[in-house]
Amino acid sequence: MTTRPATLADLDRIAPLFDAYRQFYEQPADLATATQFLRDRLTRHESQILLAEDGAGQAIGFCQLYPVFCSIAAQPIYLLSDLFVTPAARRSGAGRALLLAAERLSAEHGKLRMELTTARTNHTAQAAYAALGWERDEVYLTYTRQTGA
Repeated sequence: MTTRPATLADLDRIAPLFDAYRQFYEQPADLATATQFLRDRLTRHESQILLAEDGAGQAIGFCQLYPVFCSIAAQPIYLLSDLFVTPAARRSGAGRALLLAAERLSAEHGKLRMELTTARTNHTAQAAYAALGWERDEVYLTYTRQTGA
């Protein structure tokens, strides 16, 4: 298994993974929307996407990082927004490899840290994060408010 930065040339390989990721979070299947969303991020250089491939070169997972800033530290950070591994490749080490690749990329790009959120019920992911040294925030609460479509 290998991980590498994805490019526009990988769009047809990562869009189905992104669509499956969105479906995992109870969004309707919509490959066209998934494809356009990723095309926009890559074309505009608004995110970094890492792709995991198995030994046969099949796309089995991805993660997407968005550059943001921490005002308190006055430093740039990455928001690890999306992490997905195909069901058949789970427990293969692909998720771990993507997280470690994201950590290296974050350091290479001069980011202070990475942050992520996950569903309270996603205990498998939480265990993986903890095993790699991610610390659960016990100080701050996250709030959201819809402001548009």
